[in-house]
Amino acid sequence: MNVVFGPAPGVPSMAYLFPGQGSQHVGMGQDLYQSSAVARNTLDEADHILGFSLSQLCFEGPETELTDTVNAQPALLAVSLAAFWTASQYLIPMPLPRAFAGHSLGEYSALVASGALAFADGLKLVRERGRLMKAMGTQSPGRMAAVLGMAFKDLDALCRDVAQTTGEVVQIANANSPTQQVISGSKAGVQEVERQAPAHGARRVMPLAVSIPAHCPLMEKAKPALGQVVHAANFQAPQAPVVLNTNAQAASEPEVLQRELLDQLDGSVLWHASMATMQSMGCRAFVEFGSGNVLGGLAKRFDRRSPNFSLQDVKDIERWADWVMTQQRA
Repeated sequence: MNVVFGPAPGVPSMAYLFPGQGSQHVGMGQDLYQSSAVARNTLDEADHILGFSLSQLCFEGPETELTDTVNAQPALLAVSLAAFWTASQYLIPMPLPRAFAGHSLGEYSALVASGALAFADGLKLVRERGRLMKAMGTQSPGRMAAVLGMAFKDLDALCRDVAQTTGEVVQIANANSPTQQVISGSKAGVQEVERQAPAHGARRVMPLAVSIPAHCPLMEKAKPALGQVVHAANFQAPQAPVVLNTNAQAASEPEVLQRELLDQLDGSVLWHASMATMQSMGCRAFVEFGSGNVLGGLAKRFDRRSPNFSLQDVKDIERWADWVMTQQRA
């Protein structure tokens, strides 16, 4: 769908954000589907492209099937775009953001929303990404854990030391805030960091209920196969820069965006640094499109002064649109 973007005088410059895996839940997107013709068309198109009722899985589950990475990834992308394109009908032109960004899987949603990637290509890519990640998780089972209370540099140093001394795989997968990180790797590698982390300042360590060690070298073998489908897709320059997961830099060049999708498969998601980049670009309000409010929560902790919105249903979209119009009238 072509979105009409334009200036929004009087409105704080925005960043548009898209959630990653873990934000899915049974029932997501159903209000949008029932209330918005644009959302209904988006989810019906996803069903047609994928050849099965993804929308029914989103609305009714079962949860075990929706949570399966093969399904969760296209489901989250489809619902995020349903929310985004519905929002674009409430404000014409839609305020052009300073930046787009997505957390892990959400980076694909950001590329579609920005116009850099077609919806059909995005859906097919994340379906294949999910399949490949699931296969790698079966071939090389791993572990992920959240570590709270440690600075990035301290946890990074600990992961490097454990990897060097044990020969196991472990690294920071997600750097979400200064003291909230997620580590990923082999079971033994992650468990050893879990064991040592409290002595290095960790306040809490929580193993995550996942079997796929995302964003670590155990995913590296999937890159050639993913690369084939990434390079077969047609990438274009986005309407506004996309802030990349792996280096927290803004980019608009199609070849850079293509390479990023391969780099982030086994590279770390530098989300806190990405937020800092968006702020340095002038973003003063953050809008999350799709299921859940994880990124909205991180944005609030990053800067409590900046307005942030999580648009999951039509009421959320109406509140955001009212806020934008109020800012314009002020």
